[in-house]
Amino acid sequence: MRDGCIGQPRCWYILGVILITSYIPTTTAKPPNIVFILTDDQDYTLGSQNAIKKITNLIGSQGIIFNNMFVSSPLCCPSRSSIFSGKYVHNHMAANNSVDGNCSSYAWQQAEEPHAFPVYLKNQGYRTFFSGKYLNLYGFPQVGGPQHVPPGWDWWVGLVGNSRYYNYDLSVNGTRESHGNDYKNDYLTDVIHRRGMEFLNQQSADGDPFFMMLSTPACHEPFTPAPQYADNFTGMVAPRDGSYNKHGDEGKHWLIRQAITPMPNDTVILVDDIFRNRWRTLLSVDDMVEDVYNTVKAKNMIDNTYFIFSSDNGFHLGQFSMPYDKRQLYEFDVRVPLMISGPGIKPGQVSSAPVMNIDLGPTFVELSGQSVPAQMDGVSMVPILMSDSSTDVVTRENFLVEHYGEHLVDNPGCPQLHNQGMMVCHSHCECQDSWNNTYSCLRVIGQGKNYKYCQLEDLVNFVEVYDLDKDPYEFDNIVNTADQQLIATLKQELFDLSRCSGIACKSPPLNI
Repeated sequence: MRDGCIGQPRCWYILGVILITSYIPTTTAKPPNIVFILTDDQDYTLGSQNAIKKITNLIGSQGIIFNNMFVSSPLCCPSRSSIFSGKYVHNHMAANNSVDGNCSSYAWQQAEEPHAFPVYLKNQGYRTFFSGKYLNLYGFPQVGGPQHVPPGWDWWVGLVGNSRYYNYDLSVNGTRESHGNDYKNDYLTDVIHRRGMEFLNQQSADGDPFFMMLSTPACHEPFTPAPQYADNFTGMVAPRDGSYNKHGDEGKHWLIRQAITPMPNDTVILVDDIFRNRWRTLLSVDDMVEDVYNTVKAKNMIDNTYFIFSSDNGFHLGQFSMPYDKRQLYEFDVRVPLMISGPGIKPGQVSSAPVMNIDLGPTFVELSGQSVPAQMDGVSMVPILMSDSSTDVVTRENFLVEHYGEHLVDNPGCPQLHNQGMMVCHSHCECQDSWNNTYSCLRVIGQGKNYKYCQLEDLVNFVEVYDLDKDPYEFDNIVNTADQQLIATLKQELFDLSRCSGIACKSPPLNI
């Protein structure tokens, strides 16, 4: 446990981070506006950014495209809880998508919501707006129902429960609003779009700064596109490169090895159909962002507005023959898109600096003119955003990914799996999660270093280690073949990070 910095060499690095991140941009006397667009289950490694050409042109090309954006957990509620709190999963303790797992629970509401980033922005004089998916169990009766509005929000349009496109309820400033299945009135991405525009049209260049978060269901299942986009991408199929339809060998933990290889033909057809529909749902997000951007520009606010686009976790579609889902420790599930533009950011950049979802809250707070709260595990990305250097500014090299496996007693359509500790079982009852698919992973990205060390909490304490410079698709588990001093160093750093809190999570580069 890292309880302090006295006498610890790593704290010289921590001090350096503090000094660097104390710089706050002062492009105008008024704090900047911030627009944050968050998609759901949008991958990076499978190329989903190719579907959102307007967003890439308006945000990515006008600022920075990050190619090493990682999430603290490859699952919606833990990852989103990290975004709002700025904390790793072991500190905010929203372990999975259930109330028992602390997803939007009363405990979360009491411990984390009062210290989430929107509260800091509100206290700084921001007008704050939220529309879309919050946390997976938000609005359920056992966690206070839709009348609960998290602190820090002036306008609140929160989806009750998990992502869907039709037939859902919203909490509109604490009042339930029900929606059906009519496209013009109910398609959720478009409802988020319209509500956002209602808020935006009330803002002005000389008014209070605003923070606007648009949290879409796209491209989460049930993968329902808007009718005008139902035939787009017809000739496309899921990427066939890398680990697609490859069997996980003995170097993979047992859940990966149980996948059917080669995938049955009906699974291949299903995966391709899901791939196309995921891209189709993103086209409505593309339209929304274009409208928001153009409106900000028309209202003469573009020179004082940051745009941030990202997702809560990645996704797989046939990788290691696993049909479709997330929850795995591999790059396809833990890397997501990130694009940022705004005042002081040089256009046309591509950054390889490793950044995380826990860095979003600290970044928003610092952009608003405040210091990063001490309890947040993340670091501000402001030094990266404001750098005019031709080389990447790096705020960390070592970071943590955590997942707590879930299971059901019964999985629909798979009676043979009764009480087997499995979950998310579809397409020939291939399961994507289990009670012991619980792991912590250390990820190291630095000069000449590109490693992943993962410890699973199963009956054999399985370990997976990868050198991603040599093995970008994570085929070869080197735990038994690599230099054992390297393995020991990675293991110790994982041990330390998995117990860190606040400033102690800003660990120095490893000497490997």
